[in-house]
Amino acid sequence: MPFGLSPGRVVAIAAVVVGLLLLIFPPAGLEGDAAKAAAVAIAAIGLWATGAIPEALTALVFFLAAMLIGVAPAGVVFSGFAAAAIWLIFGGLVVGAGIRRTGLGKRLANAIGAVFPSTYFGMLVGLVAVAVLLSFLLPSSMGRMVLLIPIAISIAEACGFERGSNGRTGIVLAAGCGAFLPAFAIMTANVPNIVLIGASEAVWNISPIYGEYLLLHFPVLGLGKALLLPFVIYAAFPDRMERQAKDPEPATPMSRDEKRLAAILVLALAFWATDFLHHISPAWIGLAAAVVCLMPRISIVPADSFAKEVDLSPVFYVAGIIGLGAVISHSGLGDSLARALLGVADLKPGADALNFALVTGATSLLSLAVTLPPVPIIMTPLAGGIAEATGLSIEAALMMQVVGFSTMILPFQSPPLVVGLHMAGVPVVRATRIVLTMAVLTVLVLLPLDFLWWRLLGWFG
Repeated sequence: MPFGLSPGRVVAIAAVVVGLLLLIFPPAGLEGDAAKAAAVAIAAIGLWATGAIPEALTALVFFLAAMLIGVAPAGVVFSGFAAAAIWLIFGGLVVGAGIRRTGLGKRLANAIGAVFPSTYFGMLVGLVAVAVLLSFLLPSSMGRMVLLIPIAISIAEACGFERGSNGRTGIVLAAGCGAFLPAFAIMTANVPNIVLIGASEAVWNISPIYGEYLLLHFPVLGLGKALLLPFVIYAAFPDRMERQAKDPEPATPMSRDEKRLAAILVLALAFWATDFLHHISPAWIGLAAAVVCLMPRISIVPADSFAKEVDLSPVFYVAGIIGLGAVISHSGLGDSLARALLGVADLKPGADALNFALVTGATSLLSLAVTLPPVPIIMTPLAGGIAEATGLSIEAALMMQVVGFSTMILPFQSPPLVVGLHMAGVPVVRATRIVLTMAVLTVLVLLPLDFLWWRLLGWFG
């Protein structure tokens, strides 16, 4: 590349230049706050997608640019810091530090590793399976990430995979992607799913049923992605395990700190799994676990270790992503993008396969622009128009959103996945290979199968 620039840096620079041009010369029909929002969104997404500068620094650049050009009030730009997800991330970072510091992660890794096949591919399969199982038990994708990633790191270390190796990256991605991608097919398992349910009730007075949602989405989208993930990860990051060559370490009694942390985790897990009874946000459960870990008399994470072992950069990154979504929504850009995408789509009554592809494709592209959580808020009010244009029911129009926003294109669309990668020290750019490959396989393999499954269930004529 000229001037020693990598392709990623060239793309990042191009995104920033396009953003500046949009800001200076807004096109007709895209003016005022919408043009400003488009400018900062293109620049920020370009920087996040390429990793040209640290992700947390991109978030700070976004905050500064958004305030300087007046794209939205400060309460909107910095709304990410008020989101419950931020405090769940903080809690997860503290608990993760405790798991590493006490040695509980290594103990859990040895226990889980004894069950999985003693091969690298077997570990990938086992971690994805555990992550999918937890998706049924834990309603918070961030909570699953907080629980699984420290264990995955310990498993990687026990298998002899050093930091930066393919094996460590693969094991972290198996846990992270396994805890998130198949979970779109489980109604309570990801934030966009829950937002869709709430928006459906508020706008259309339609309350999707858990079992019906699971039957519609899990057999193809959920199970299909869970089956594909180990193969995709293994192909992208091949490696060999050395753990089977080592003699197993003799079991030692748990230390006082391990017992205390195990009790905190079991209690947090119980509260996460029963949130339908007590209605306490997963964020406050995670924060409570962190507070207990930091308490002086307990000191699972002592004060002098906090600054060294807890990296707060994921907090700024996720706050930036949430703030960008809020800015896009506040400016009206999100609604304009959705209507423009559907306006280009030639929806016709009776053309079920084409309509399915167009609506899911438009939803997926919208999620690339605004990230995942705001998509149901934008798309749900448009379900009536989609139903009228396609001749389908409003319920079908609503459920097609799931197929669309579950087809992620870049990792930054998912704050929980990004947090998991940061916790493990895996560059977000490395995860792009997996997420993009899964998106391509979803479009080429899973979506046609999903359409046939919907037809078999009677969702189409």
